[in-house]
Amino acid sequence: MLKCSRWILMCCAMCIMLCGCYNRGPLTPDAWDLTKQQIDSISFYTTHHYTQNYNFVVTGDSLTVVDDLYNDTITLYKGDHIVVADIMTQPADTIDSVWVKVARDQLSFGWIHESELLAQVSPDDPISQFIDFFSDAHLLIFMAFCVVIVAAYGVRRLLRRGSKIVHFNDIPSFYPTALCLLVASSAVLYSSIQLFGPETWRHFYYHPSLNPFALPFWLGLFVTSVWAIIIVAIATVDDVTRLLPVGSAVLYLGGLAAICAVCYVVFSVTTLYYIGYPLVIAYYVFAISARSRFR
Repeated sequence: MLKCSRWILMCCAMCIMLCGCYNRGPLTPDAWDLTKQQIDSISFYTTHHYTQNYNFVVTGDSLTVVDDLYNDTITLYKGDHIVVADIMTQPADTIDSVWVKVARDQLSFGWIHESELLAQVSPDDPISQFIDFFSDAHLLIFMAFCVVIVAAYGVRRLLRRGSKIVHFNDIPSFYPTALCLLVASSAVLYSSIQLFGPETWRHFYYHPSLNPFALPFWLGLFVTSVWAIIIVAIATVDDVTRLLPVGSAVLYLGGLAAICAVCYVVFSVTTLYYIGYPLVIAYYVFAISARSRFR
């Protein structure tokens, strides 16, 4: 059965190497054929990471745009899919010099300040929307509070019942510990990229890819860690169900999920304030020393 876990790891790793996603960006002709408008478009894309024909989805309750043809306003609602039809710069505008023309369909289009637009839309891509959800600082703090309380209560209950649980009353398998360490490391790396490479992260947000080989080093390392979490999670489930009865395995996996959730929210939040770096080192020492007691 241990060989089975290793085969699962090898097969998943080969699948990741053989399959990849591509980065979507604007198609541009050869440099000597570029018009001034195309050069401006490329320049805007370089700094803003999107350009004409880019797709958004409205995430705010409503979005009001100004129709310049009929001098009227049009309201777009949450869930509406819109496309960038045009972009213009108004240097005299003291609020926001960049105006973006968006269209829901042929009859519903209009102009809006870029800052107002970006605050209420998300790229029309499931990965970007997933990032949006888990990047909300208020959500992270709320999740951290709830998860820590629930996990602490759950761990206490499991320990009082003598149930197996990672780090405290573990099983003879390194996969659960490896999974927790991977989640903690990925959370630290995720927040570090946002701290020290915000533009790199922003470009990834607008043009996400699951192929680590098509990304800059640190982003590629982060995506690789996400794939590693998936692979190790599969091996963990396989090993836990082999070593424990069904009921005990379910309890153990539930406790493991709670510990991983705590690792994600705690290290994601603390790294934003630089506390996560010494904390993750201390966690590594604790996890490995605890693992050595249950060989």
